[in-house]
Amino acid sequence: MAPTGERTYSEGESLDIMLATHFPNSAAVEEGMVPAAACRATRVDWQVTARIITYRRVQWAIDSFVLYKSPGMDGIFSSLLQDGREMLIPHLVRIFRVCLATGYVPALWRQVKVVFIPKPGRSSYCGPRDFRPIFLTSFLLKTMERLVDRLLRDEISALQPLHPNQHVYQAGKSVETALHHFVVRVEKAFDQQEIVLGVFLVIEGAFDNTSYDFMCSALTRHGVDQTIVRWIRATLEGRLATTAFGCVSRGVAVSRGCLQGGFITTVMVLVVNELLVRINEGSVYALGYADNIFLLAVGKYPNTVSGLIHWALYTVQFWCGELGLSINPDKTGLVAFTRKRKLTGFFEPPLFGKTLQRSMSVKYLGVILDSGLTWKEHVYVKVKKAQNSM
Repeated sequence: MAPTGERTYSEGESLDIMLATHFPNSAAVEEGMVPAAACRATRVDWQVTARIITYRRVQWAIDSFVLYKSPGMDGIFSSLLQDGREMLIPHLVRIFRVCLATGYVPALWRQVKVVFIPKPGRSSYCGPRDFRPIFLTSFLLKTMERLVDRLLRDEISALQPLHPNQHVYQAGKSVETALHHFVVRVEKAFDQQEIVLGVFLVIEGAFDNTSYDFMCSALTRHGVDQTIVRWIRATLEGRLATTAFGCVSRGVAVSRGCLQGGFITTVMVLVVNELLVRINEGSVYALGYADNIFLLAVGKYPNTVSGLIHWALYTVQFWCGELGLSINPDKTGLVAFTRKRKLTGFFEPPLFGKTLQRSMSVKYLGVILDSGLTWKEHVYVKVKKAQNSM
């Protein structure tokens, strides 16, 4: 069914709607791809490449794959690479070094097979958002991605760490630690008889709509070598996503956004990290778990916390406008955590032209949070289990 509510009457119409929803601003293609041009490599490019791609690192990346996972368009299984590692790795090292140094990605590696699977827990599966796209890419490209992703994580932590309030891709941080930080701040406010106004939001379509320029700019600002940035841009541009339903197949040339997984997820965390930096420079506490963010304003008076959240949401909206992203107000939670019965002077802040409605609870990161923290024992159990497993 189309987003407008109209029913589709053919397999082709269904595929067109699915691709248009999950790959916005993409152009339909019949076949083939535009070949990518390689750049002339400099001495610095070869030095960076030799540091990243070695025999041992390629072996580590290949051995990290799960056996018999579905292959990409080239039909190469991970088990083939693992069984023939001794013969293949010396050749792969040379190929990967040339690709990275020249910023080139072979056309076959750019072809992505897309499979849509139903999201669990939905009451119906009529709309395109009721399905999640699964991307099947070449294991040769995945090998290079793992090498680059390993470097990105090492360099980010060494040169310019993520904001301490970002709870992914940082050692010792997880969903449990994010919830624990939330509990601590709200309980402290309760002890001081203060009000905590929280907004819980998800950046809608962050992986689908972020432009390549912003991704590469975020990498550059974090001190990543231009050799790596150039190759990452090459992997993003000129991709062809194909999917099939019955006897019908469709393909689109992806011109915006990225495929989730690998180094791309790390890049998106860098992009969202800049929003956390902006908000935490003010008087509102912002904490993120990838593209899931919650904002907390603490104060004695309802109008004070309302005003602070209003400023924070304006900052979020301005940042989304810069990147061409959006947040669905209907899926954004607004909860006042307080022991007071009346909130005189409280007002609901707007987001993207729509006034948020305050509720008594919200589901965030898989846990239902209510205004009185009666759920905290459940969160503490999760945190305790996570600490014991370390």
